[in-house]
Amino acid sequence: MSTTPQAPTGATLDVDRSDAAYRSWLKEAVRKVQADANRSADTHLLRFPLPERWGIDLYLKDESTHPTGSLKHRLARSLFLYGLCNGWIRPTRPVIEASSGSTAVSEAYFAKLIGVPFVAVMPRTTSAEKIRLIEFHGGRCHFVDDSRKMYEESAALAVETGGHYMDQFTYAERATDWRGNNNIAESIFRQLELERFPEPAWIVATAGTGGTSATLARYVHYTQRDTLVCVADPENSCFFEGWTTGDPDVTCDCGSRIEGIGRPRMEPSFVPGAVDRMMKVPDAASVAAVRALEQAIGRKAGGSTGTGLWSALKIIAEMVAAGQQGSVVTLLCDPGDRYLDKYYSDEWLVAQGLDIVPYSEAITSLLATGVWPR
Repeated sequence: MSTTPQAPTGATLDVDRSDAAYRSWLKEAVRKVQADANRSADTHLLRFPLPERWGIDLYLKDESTHPTGSLKHRLARSLFLYGLCNGWIRPTRPVIEASSGSTAVSEAYFAKLIGVPFVAVMPRTTSAEKIRLIEFHGGRCHFVDDSRKMYEESAALAVETGGHYMDQFTYAERATDWRGNNNIAESIFRQLELERFPEPAWIVATAGTGGTSATLARYVHYTQRDTLVCVADPENSCFFEGWTTGDPDVTCDCGSRIEGIGRPRMEPSFVPGAVDRMMKVPDAASVAAVRALEQAIGRKAGGSTGTGLWSALKIIAEMVAAGQQGSVVTLLCDPGDRYLDKYYSDEWLVAQGLDIVPYSEAITSLLATGVWPR
């Protein structure tokens, strides 16, 4: 049994762990991460063409233009600043993350920027393109056979190496400054200031960690706006079930086919009480929506963009039916060229048993008539 050292009467115990070399490294690392943000222009707010007679504007916040090509660039930057300022990320010690997707790509970028190793723990079935992007930015991929083991394997690696397990699924909602500081919500509202409907009726997000939806909803509440926030969830994800039932322990056995969103458990970073509405979107509808997006604006996007776009179009149909004018915002999360062998491949759709035709027809009918097909 150990006991806490006690100071003799009149004496002061004093332990000084200050480290000039570490503090010098820390200042430079924080400077480099903040400089990345300073170099980056804001992402665009694109308009999706809708019939003028509706009096409704639909925007997509194009997060694919970040240096690492996705919405997760914002998250990775916030997580690195959070870890650095908490003293968790140290020189030469690896940063470890449970991710096979865009978060790992972005975190590998920031790890390389400040000169620390990065390890992405991922399923062995991860696509070759994602592995290539992580390794391109200097990261190393550590494979597991069971995706449900990613969390504990990441934590074990951190202990084994003396590194830091970033744990995006716990810290995403607290690492981002949701009150402002040019977060995604503040950026959206600033870009809408000169539009005819500067305060959107709805913002639609999707959930991987839940950090983006938490930031958007908290910012709306903090700035006292009337905007409502909807979270669109794909198949094989438990956020919708956890939100509707109020059960934080709900799980599902299958992984999401829509990369970057959908989780087999209710992640700690998801803040259910902050959002107003959720939708469960069929995967075939997500794919139909990203293909409709390409036809409308000439841009390919990942499947998560389609999940949000499908829900945004459903909301717009409700607004048309109610004679309501206004604006709706959703996210273009990452580029479609990462998924050419999936969401843009008819062979992949057949192999997955997905029929997008009814959903494509529904979008075409909506844009022509303003009526959401039953």
